[in-house]
Amino acid sequence: MRAQFVLSEIGVGLRRNLTMTFAVIVSVALSLALFGGSLLMSDQVSTMKGYWYDKVNVSIFLCNKSDAESDPNCAKGAVTDDQKKQIKSDLDKMSVVQTVTYESQDEAYKHYKEQFGDSPLAASLTPDQMQESYRIKLKDPEKYQVIATAFDGRDGVQSVQDQKGILDNLFGLLNGMNWAARAVMALMLVVALMLIVNTVRVSAFSRRRETGIMRLVGASGFYIQAPFIAEAAVAGLIGGTVACGFLVIARYFIIDHGLALSEKLNLINFIGWDAVLTKLPLILATSLLMPALAAFFALRKYLKV
Repeated sequence: MRAQFVLSEIGVGLRRNLTMTFAVIVSVALSLALFGGSLLMSDQVSTMKGYWYDKVNVSIFLCNKSDAESDPNCAKGAVTDDQKKQIKSDLDKMSVVQTVTYESQDEAYKHYKEQFGDSPLAASLTPDQMQESYRIKLKDPEKYQVIATAFDGRDGVQSVQDQKGILDNLFGLLNGMNWAARAVMALMLVVALMLIVNTVRVSAFSRRRETGIMRLVGASGFYIQAPFIAEAAVAGLIGGTVACGFLVIARYFIIDHGLALSEKLNLINFIGWDAVLTKLPLILATSLLMPALAAFFALRKYLKV
């Protein structure tokens, strides 16, 4: 009987404050969708870091004849065979180095033509203008500075470049976007909480006669508060369910179908469905508990029981 009463009161309350209930559902849905999206973005950045950092190389570019005429780092002339052997020998001795691959001028020219063959500059380049290089795979990508300190400025070395620096800029941008999404999510969450508190207050005020009678006949405080708390929880749960739907639909249409980024950007290792599905219970639990707690504390002020 009590459960039936609480359920009937929930239905009455939701219908009586339909506009505000709808506003609560929308704000909770948007804020939790952004919350889930920010969590997935963090997972995506971590996945990309693990994928790309495992593939980055440190490149030691060697001086050629053209560099000797124009680059101060190659003022002593093009790299000699002895200098190349010494660089290779020193690299082999370093504990941070996993593999070393030599790229000749002809190989560098071939790779350049494969990647930038349509560029106007490609037609004017010749193999002797390309740089020989050593491509170094590190055991730990964070140890780039060890290679830079050892070889930067050495005779025959034009420059030492770390691909990780380029990726750091990309991941910095992605992290910045993620924090911006979290800021918007926090703002939406505050709006949702304010709407929940206001909805509970209006509902409690509109039913003050009923709650007064219940208090007079000896109903417990929890029994009086339960319908109001349940109304907020149900509205929040509906919003959380909508947010979960947003995330599932976004993952389906953006990555798998529709935009199909997984096919168009096959160099990016996108997060899988398991990452999405593990976030849904957290979103649903948050959507249920957050409005219920907000309603509970609001009732302590607006409903003296």
